[in-house]
This record gives sequence, structure tokens and C-alpha cells, in this order.
Amino acid sequence: MIKSQKDFFSGLMFAIIGGGFAWGATSYSIGTGARMGPGYFPLLLGILLAILGVFTIFYSLVEHTEDGDKVGKFVWRPIVYVLGANVAFGILLAGLPSLGVPAMGLIVAIFALVIIASKAGDVFDLKEVLILATVLSVGSYLAFIVLLKLQMPVWPTFITG
Repeated sequence: MIKSQKDFFSGLMFAIIGGGFAWGATSYSIGTGARMGPGYFPLLLGILLAILGVFTIFYSLVEHTEDGDKVGKFVWRPIVYVLGANVAFGILLAGLPSLGVPAMGLIVAIFALVIIASKAGDVFDLKEVLILATVLSVGSYLAFIVLLKLQMPVWPTFITG
């Protein structure tokens, strides 16, 4: 009998995702511990995640909780905003040439990402969000453009030409 639904279903999710990653990694060259191939790390990470899931499932079956630790209702708002923020970031960073959407660059994409994702929470303070977006934009510019010298649009194409 399941004594904690939350633990059981989270463990099941971990076990399935970990097993899937481990199975998917077998299509790559694994190599050895001394000479790792591209599939080595995802295979080990998938196996560890699956083992963690099995332990969590076992824990849910033996550890008694007072009310059975039921799974609550599914909260859609944070999922929609966080996933939407990531989709908007990708579209704004590189554009969508097939739909005629130009690349808006790193700075605009980060501002959009932070503003949209911050709507997922219960409290939205525009001043704090803009400060965070500015700090992340400057940090990303320094890390990716200045230090790593990555070639990506920083500003919208209609500004830079």
C-alpha cells in the first residue's frame, strides 16, 4: 500500500526519466572510465536518477505519513509562465525567419525571460524584476560575449543593421 502519494509519484517520475536517459545514452559510444565517450555521463546520470527514484518509491511504501501525503491539485500557472518565458527567450534571441520575426538579441531576450517568468510567482514587483533583468543581462553579456567570445546577436537586428 502506498503511504505517501507524493513520494511515490515523484519517485516513479525519477525512475522513468532516469531510465529513459540511460537507455537513450546507450545509442552513443560509452567508452571507459579513463576514456569517456559521449554517452558515458548521460548513462551514469540516468542510472543515478533511476536509482534515486527506486529509493523514493521504496520510501513511499514503508514510511507512514499522517494523512497519506496526497498529491495536491496541479498548478498550471507557473508551468505556463516558466515554459512560455523559455520559448520567448529562444524566439527573441534567434528570431523566427520562417515567420518573419527578426532576432532581437541577448539583452531583449533576457529582459523578456525574466519579466515573463516572474509572473509565475504570487508577487510581482516590476522594479525588482527590472533590476534582476539588468543584472542578468550585464552578467550574461560579460560571460558569453566578452569572456567566452560567443557569436550571437546582442541587440535587435534593426538597431545593429
